[in-house]
Amino acid sequence: MTLPRPKILRGALVGVDLFNPISSVIVFQYNPDTLERTLQPQGSEGGDDAAPGEILRLKGPPIETIKLEAEIDATDQLEAGAEPATKTGIHPQLAALEMLIYPKSALVIANSVLAAVGTIEVIPPAAPMTILVWGPRRVLPVKVAEFSITEEAHDASLNPIRARVSLSLRVLSYADLPSTNPGHALFLAHQVTKEALATSASAGGLTDILGGKVGLL
Repeated sequence: MTLPRPKILRGALVGVDLFNPISSVIVFQYNPDTLERTLQPQGSEGGDDAAPGEILRLKGPPIETIKLEAEIDATDQLEAGAEPATKTGIHPQLAALEMLIYPKSALVIANSVLAAVGTIEVIPPAAPMTILVWGPRRVLPVKVAEFSITEEAHDASLNPIRARVSLSLRVLSYADLPSTNPGHALFLAHQVTKEALATSASAGGLTDILGGKVGLL
């Protein structure tokens, strides 16, 4: 009897925007093979020279950076004659990614009007709240820190049909966001999940070290 293959979840980036909630929902066509994570601890102000008893204090959660490479390829859609690939290639997918770091044109126009009528202070438009979805245990608010696109193939109209996208994402924690921002609660839930996973791993580790049944507090 052949068991059914488990369904592989696909990672995604979601840009949450009040003006157009579904403008930037980017599901990875192929999950990146690797995901590089860098965590920088946020210790006491004095660093290694901190006063006794202060060196272990933490100002907040670590600054985490995630780097990944995603591939976008319209070959299968082109072979099937599917739109919009036949007309615009992968322009729509690239545009959805790029809109994560563009201010909305409506807000830019509105600010231009306010500046023209003499408004003293014009608030820069805010980027959409971007969420990285990487499985059920890793749903994180992020900010795009760096973004590069390598277009590797084009059709006869010079529409890109295959590209490699490199993303560097800065995870936004509750230290970066106000308590009223949905990302604040999202990150806090992520940390609670991480703490539960760490506890389960630690229980097994103590058993390996001390042998027998080890009870935690």
